[in-house]
Amino acid sequence: MQKATKLNFSQPILELLLGFILCIAVSASAQIQSGKTGIESLDTLPVYEWDIETERNSLPLTMLFSLFPGGGHFYSEHYVRGGFILAAELALTYEVFINKPLQQDRRFEQAKPYRDSVGKYTEAMLKTDSPEELSLLRTKRDRFANLVRGFSDKKMEEEDLRKAEMAWLVGLHVYNIFDAFGIWMNNQGHSVEKKSMGKALAFALIPGGGQIYNRDFGKAGLLYMGLIGAFTSIGTTQHLIEYYLERRRVIRGENNLEEEERLTERITHYRKNRNQYIWGGALIYLYSIGDAMVDALLSDFDSPLHFAVAPVFSGGVQASIGLDF
Repeated sequence: MQKATKLNFSQPILELLLGFILCIAVSASAQIQSGKTGIESLDTLPVYEWDIETERNSLPLTMLFSLFPGGGHFYSEHYVRGGFILAAELALTYEVFINKPLQQDRRFEQAKPYRDSVGKYTEAMLKTDSPEELSLLRTKRDRFANLVRGFSDKKMEEEDLRKAEMAWLVGLHVYNIFDAFGIWMNNQGHSVEKKSMGKALAFALIPGGGQIYNRDFGKAGLLYMGLIGAFTSIGTTQHLIEYYLERRRVIRGENNLEEEERLTERITHYRKNRNQYIWGGALIYLYSIGDAMVDALLSDFDSPLHFAVAPVFSGGVQASIGLDF
């Protein structure tokens, strides 16, 4: 679709001025290349102004520093983005390697008195011959056994959460590397050459392929981070579902209705979580396809050719600025 904005002027001085612009445009038309008008004032317009100009254009150094959280960004003078990545990776590293192990050790210590109580009541049950006393001891033992199982379940949940957080940490570092490479690539110059939507769609069927085709390496890194995190979380939640299903099967043999109800609630909770991760992963993938096609469609949006001035004389003088969408 082409929109045209026309401004009518009748003053002689404006006619002369626009006529002079027309002469410049005609004389330069033979030199127009892909993405160029031949008009210096247009061809030198800044593009992608959010990029930070830097003379640090070494690819080996960029990739070497990107092995460290935010290192490639700090090297290329993108300090804010590098700072966010560094802070996020440090927080996840602390959570995965320090906080979660501490929580698991704390659970183990908290459960120790209850495990001792289970052992004590079990030993007492073996020594008694009274049915009434045996029933009372079994009730007390089962109550403490349920508490021990609760601590064990929490420890299992925290371990699977730790694995999921580890996956998000890995995904974030993958994004860190891809984005650093994308910054280096953009420093070599932006292309305003029109890209094919068909090729973008074909490449996008492979996760991240469409973004790489469009040279949006940062977006490809974000996509990989999301997919790595989502599919690992699917695996960890499915592991918990199977764990609780087995626990419920054993409890049903003990006729422990209260514990069975609790386990059923946990199974339902983690099934919902698993399904949400499945839908999330699918939506991320479908979004990546649409994003690749739209980026290919708008790949030459910043081309100076869209802003070329083409005066037309018909009774007066008109300046027609064509914007293609």
